[in-house]
Amino acid sequence: MKNRVENDLSLYLGSHSQLNGILSFSGNARLDGIFSGEIRGQGSLLIGPQATIKADISARTVIISGNVIGNVVATERIELKTPGNLKGNISAPLVMMDEGVVFEGHCTMAPLESSKPVTLLASNNK
Repeated sequence: MKNRVENDLSLYLGSHSQLNGILSFSGNARLDGIFSGEIRGQGSLLIGPQATIKADISARTVIISGNVIGNVVATERIELKTPGNLKGNISAPLVMMDEGVVFEGHCTMAPLESSKPVTLLASNNK
């Protein structure tokens, strides 16, 4: 079953693609290839298990299943899914990490422009 990000993609970088530079998008995006530079999104970003990303990332929601080197900031949530590997700092009001994810960095969880409490969820679902 596809998740909600994959149902309405406005941008897709395939597994045999390579791109460098500044990537800006609105809506939902999926990256399965190689990207280096900077990523700025107004919607949700899904980084697939085959992806290799070297970039600072900012978006509403970021779901990482691939390899990322860089800092990640999300205004709603960050999800680290198996077999994801992230080397960098993350910041979001909600952070979820599956068992088996490799994360090297610092995590900051603070509500952005809201007084809602922050939540950290750990899961062993694969």
